[in-house]
Amino acid sequence: MSASFPVLVRPAGLRFDAPAGTSVLLAAQAAGVRLPSSCRNGTCRACMCLMLEGAVVYGIERPGLSPDEKEEGWILPCVAQAASALEIQAPLAAPIEPAPPPAPRPLTGARR
Repeated sequence: MSASFPVLVRPAGLRFDAPAGTSVLLAAQAAGVRLPSSCRNGTCRACMCLMLEGAVVYGIERPGLSPDEKEEGWILPCVAQAASALEIQAPLAAPIEPAPPPAPRPLTGARR
């Protein structure tokens, strides 16, 4: 069985588990938590958030963060994988709302 790490998202207080080897972004989406994202390959920085506690490893060699940003605790959830329990600050995080059911189609009796 593969390890999984709890993730707490501040300030919303959302929680989810991030399986080892899975990006924090994909783990969040699978758990119904939306984090900002765009490119999903570590270059655009749209998902950048502050890691308050914990440790991550990267699935790519050079994520788009400067050494200073890494030292300050900034991470890119689209390519970061949890290596311990995490607490992150992502002000735009929100629950993923379920899609509304499709509108009923009128029955016309006509065949096309």
